[in-house]
Amino acid sequence: MRAQAFAAPADAIDPSLPLVLVAPGNGGARVTALNRAAQRSGLEVGDLLSNARSKVLTLQSHDADPGADADALHKLALWAMRYSPIVAAWDEASGADGLFLDIAGCAHLFGGEEALLQDLDARLREFGLVSRLAVADTAGAAWAVARYGRVERANVPGGGERQALAPLPLAGLRLSAGARSLMRRLGLRRISDVIDQPRAPFASRFDGEFLQRLDQALGRAPEPLITVVRPPAYRAQAMFLEPIMSAEHVLEAAKRLLTDVAKPLAAHDAGMRALRLLLFRVDGQVTTVELGLAAPSRDPEHVLRLIGLRLEGLGSELDADFGFEAAALHVVTAEPLSARQASLTVDHSEPAPDGLACLVDRLQQRLGAGAVYQLHPQQSHLPERSERAGMPELTNKPPAELTGEAAFNAPNAPRPLLLLRQPETAEVTALIPDGPPRRFRWRGVMHQVAEAEGPERITPEWWRRTEAVERDYYVVEDTSGRRFWLFRDGLYGDGPTPQWFVHGVFA
Repeated sequence: MRAQAFAAPADAIDPSLPLVLVAPGNGGARVTALNRAAQRSGLEVGDLLSNARSKVLTLQSHDADPGADADALHKLALWAMRYSPIVAAWDEASGADGLFLDIAGCAHLFGGEEALLQDLDARLREFGLVSRLAVADTAGAAWAVARYGRVERANVPGGGERQALAPLPLAGLRLSAGARSLMRRLGLRRISDVIDQPRAPFASRFDGEFLQRLDQALGRAPEPLITVVRPPAYRAQAMFLEPIMSAEHVLEAAKRLLTDVAKPLAAHDAGMRALRLLLFRVDGQVTTVELGLAAPSRDPEHVLRLIGLRLEGLGSELDADFGFEAAALHVVTAEPLSARQASLTVDHSEPAPDGLACLVDRLQQRLGAGAVYQLHPQQSHLPERSERAGMPELTNKPPAELTGEAAFNAPNAPRPLLLLRQPETAEVTALIPDGPPRRFRWRGVMHQVAEAEGPERITPEWWRRTEAVERDYYVVEDTSGRRFWLFRDGLYGDGPTPQWFVHGVFA
């Protein structure tokens, strides 16, 4: 997987002359960072400044400011999120002093890996930063090629890590100063000197650092990155042909991003609980808007109103100066949100939605009177009599026959979405006469029952004496996952043999 792009820190002042940054250490000031000219002069991190000056007469030195460096690198990492949502800055665990960008799935947005590198390099130069960039399948290989490769912009082919690493110095493996010193005493200078050697001698002489770094660079071992911000679960990104300046334009861009991210959220039955809107300014600064929602949502209009309120609260902090050239929306936290019908439901306790009433009116005018009807509940125990078809009544008053003490109570047991016009006979086999079905034949097809729930006994109304027949209903699921509503008409005893019927099919 094409995953890692590395940007080395800028070589300050005159890159053609040796330059080092120094900080107090054991025995005096020691080198903490150096440019390529100083490296070619034989200097290394950890050297005493006095020794370095004796080796290089034209050496330039400045005091290191680790706090300012870390702050500047963090700001640059936030800006680099315009290329990828996963950006890691320097950390002690990785031993790297630059930026890692996981560009897997992102490079095509910029025209490919080469185009992304060119764009990144050009923008860094506009900020006055001279960078060295490399793309590789592993973070270790990208770092080594960026720091010690022969070109300033390199793209290592997939699977070409071994060939790219071999000619580089052992420092490209991000080893500690002690490990590098021992390697030199052993006469080992380049990665090619160790890459194919037996591992046991190195394991006995060195701690696990050397073999771990080598395996990480070659892709044999994983290397998790500590990102500057929490990686998003879903994201959307937009580049602008011309920088946008106003809050109205920002809201328009946010609406587009919310619409884009709502599609994968809906596909996964998920909603946003926490999100981050990133606005990338032309001058390299990043404005971040964080939002948390009380409940998961993927309604763009609702979230857009919240973003608008936050932008109003930012006030002068939203000052775009030369404008925003890109924007990204990151869904930091997503939670399950099942699909539900929100605009075409009828609840007798509330007025019908305007959209449903307008739809019914249009259908009646186009299809004719009586072409659109609504199922109204009726007071009857038998399922086939519990509803009647009638004209749509999109009001917040229940039907007259269901008011007062005789109000209709929906059954607690499950009911199928599709009820057959007339129950259809079925041949049922059960383990015991009064037991649930084990298999049944309906419409010429045999169904083997995997699960059965019931019985639910339903009897006609007491005033219908001529229909005093009891039904035992079962919800059954066959081995193919289809669910049916079957009932046994009558009881085993002195009367006629009970018959089985299929009365409905669940979705």
